[in-house]
Amino acid sequence: MKTVIAQSFLNAITYSEYRKIISELIQQDKSSGDEQSEDLLLYSKLNETRMNRLDKTVHVGIETTQELNALMHEYYWLVLAEGWCGDAAQLVPIFNKMANTSKNVELKLLFRDENKPLMDMFLTNGSRSIPKLIVLEKETLQVKGTWGPRPEGASKLIRSYKQQYGVVDETAKAELQLWYLHDKGLSTQNELTTLMHHLEQLEHNNARK
Repeated sequence: MKTVIAQSFLNAITYSEYRKIISELIQQDKSSGDEQSEDLLLYSKLNETRMNRLDKTVHVGIETTQELNALMHEYYWLVLAEGWCGDAAQLVPIFNKMANTSKNVELKLLFRDENKPLMDMFLTNGSRSIPKLIVLEKETLQVKGTWGPRPEGASKLIRSYKQQYGVVDETAKAELQLWYLHDKGLSTQNELTTLMHHLEQLEHNNARK
């Protein structure tokens, strides 16, 4: 595991680099990732618009900033994503804003299909679901925890829809985007700050044993 993480981390890029690569691919009528199709290109274009909007509108609350700055250690949030992924488009800008408000968190990104060995270590119910956020201790690159691919409220919506209709279709995706719009990133901020403090509490408890 350590070798895969270390090797993958060498490929990690900043948020601005991630956005730049996606934009350049779109200009070439391509999406990121191994698969190319008209649908994936369309999703990538829609997602670029969403990310542009979120970069301007996402607000990180004072309480969230205070909680992140109260962390005892420094961390990387290493995120696996792709430009065509609707969840990634809604969430990665939030990760970026949160990291930018904290002296203890630095965001790094990887494209999923270029880093399959790492992705396959962090599957969700056997699936390469993204975005997947991996919390690494900055000093050692040790994995402390993970989060993703979406907040619990959004996951519940998709689970309920799939139980009722048997598929995740375009209607489900539209409902999911509305959920994100109304949530305004609050669930993601709350869940991630809760996770970080939980991880530090575990560290503290282990150190006392």
